[in-house]
Amino acid sequence: MARKKISTTVYLTERQVEALKELHQRTRVPVAEYIRMGIDLVLKNHEEALPGQMSLFESLEVEQDQAKDSEDS
Repeated sequence: MARKKISTTVYLTERQVEALKELHQRTRVPVAEYIRMGIDLVLKNHEEALPGQMSLFESLEVEQDQAKDSEDS
């Protein structure tokens, strides 16, 4: 199922545009898809800075740390 896409403006360098066009010519993958893939990589690399749901393991660690801090106080 395709995700809804929202239009946005992105400014690229000439080198980036030429490289993306060349990549498109060789692979027939749309330039926009490569841009989305790049954004996904950045978001994955910085996911710790994004709000989100903690895994069960992470939430257990937080609870243990909080309990330890309460005991120390």
